Amino acid sequence: MKIAFLGLGTMGLPMATRLVAAGHDVTTWNRSPGRTVSGAASATSPRAAAEGAEVVITMLSGPPAVEEVVLMAGLESTTVLVEMSTIGPDAVTELAGKVAGRLVAAPVGGSVGQARAGKLVVFAGGDLAGVDTVLGVFGTVVPFPDARSAAAAKLVVNTALVGGLALLGELRELAARLDVSADALLAAGPMGQFVTRATGADAHFTTALATKDLTLLGDRAGPLTITALARLATIPPDAELGVLADPRGRP
Repeated sequence: MKIAFLGLGTMGLPMATRLVAAGHDVTTWNRSPGRTVSGAASATSPRAAAEGAEVVITMLSGPPAVEEVVLMAGLESTTVLVEMSTIGPDAVTELAGKVAGRLVAAPVGGSVGQARAGKLVVFAGGDLAGVDTVLGVFGTVVPFPDARSAAAAKLVVNTALVGGLALLGELRELAARLDVSADALLAAGPMGQFVTRATGADAHFTTALATKDLTLLGDRAGPLTITALARLATIPPDAELGVLADPRGRP
């Protein structure tokens, strides 16, 4: 299948590499020049990348970037747009009204290690005919009835991750005040996955991206989310999200 992959960021690069390995005819484009994928063609613009493509995949930083790049690509009505960025349900709905062809929302759960191994979770919403096997290259496909619900599901999952790490930071601070060794205790209970995530070496999710994701909730955000946003504001935007759970990493 002829595929255009727009956005070779930290996650996009290994994902595009997997498409090439699976035998697809891939053309890539990246906003910052210099990133390429072995075995894939490189285009100088989104429009050039999308020309003749059956499927165009976007993996970009947020709603403004996605809309700008998709409009630059000038997609035909026969092209399927697979939007894999985390942009939330409102932006996906707006985007669907601006493209001529079919839109599938397919944001992913997981980080760089899972992307390389093809073990991401793909939250796929919309008419998946013709693209389900493409999405399967990235990992386990979890279907949703429409693009909006898939985009919303990704926000719920990311909110759980950020909120859990913020809670872990609070619990570590509490344990220190009570003179208790926190991590061994917490790792054995329901917070164990967050202890693992906070110390993982192959997870690349900056606090800036986490802030962007939680902000997409708007007035739907609950108290824990609002608290997490306040804590994120004290951390440098390029820091890894695990710092949120480390009291020593915050002022």
